[in-house]
Amino acid sequence: MTQSREVVIPEGSAKPLAPYSPAILVGGNLLYTSGQIGLDPETGKMVEGGVAAQARQVMENLKVLLEAAGAGFDSVIKTTVFLTDMADYGAVNEIYGEFVSAEPPARSAFAVVGLPIGALVEIEMIALVKK
Repeated sequence: MTQSREVVIPEGSAKPLAPYSPAILVGGNLLYTSGQIGLDPETGKMVEGGVAAQARQVMENLKVLLEAAGAGFDSVIKTTVFLTDMADYGAVNEIYGEFVSAEPPARSAFAVVGLPIGALVEIEMIALVKK
């Protein structure tokens, strides 16, 4: 049996910087987001203000993707966080914690050598969509 595959591109969302889809909905209920960085969807530029401002924009960008697929942060089952500096872990956690539910998803966090256009943080999510 073939599973359906739907590309999710919300209106007004940050445009991808390369040839990838912002999110893919598989079988109508499993959503995979691409990694999101702190791009302001209105300007197409990275938000200013350091890692906390970028983390907040990342979470706002993810919120738009989740909602476009009929999900929310309470639907997220797995998150992966990429940081250019593990010293930013606490600051990102503080912002991240404002968005996730009382029962947060499973999560991994990694330090990486670099991220697109000088981003300090990138986050991707997998969510179970309950339609």
